[in-house]
Amino acid sequence: MKIITIIVQIGILYLFYLAGDGIQELLNLSLPGSILGLLLLWAALLCKLLPAKWIDSGANFIQNYLPLIFIPATIGIMNYFNIFAGKGMLLILVVIASTLITMIAAGYTSQFITRRSGKGQERNVNDATYSNYHHRSDNRAVSSDEPYL
Repeated sequence: MKIITIIVQIGILYLFYLAGDGIQELLNLSLPGSILGLLLLWAALLCKLLPAKWIDSGANFIQNYLPLIFIPATIGIMNYFNIFAGKGMLLILVVIASTLITMIAAGYTSQFITRRSGKGQERNVNDATYSNYHHRSDNRAVSSDEPYL
């Protein structure tokens, strides 16, 4: 029964791909149909038109075998080895630079989202509860007028 559930859920995901591809063909957009399908899926999940449990097992199944999808691309690169020959140091620099850019962009994006949602707000230091008192190692609240030992 589990395999049937997975097949049906992968079918649902494939329908979103087909819908995106159809929209791309119909409207003659430059955006790939697979991306449009992904955006449709995201919108359906966000608006709760499609419960996540309807695609959970199928998506996990696909994600488990995702590395196998990259094998043909890696082998395809080997067909063009002469393009990459002698440029090893340049490739290393490009990989390092793109990794750093990605990490920085992800960090700034997560900070922006956290600040915007209000979860990252720090306590107001002017608040008497936090500015006038600190705790000693014995957990006894001490006024800021007393020395901290």
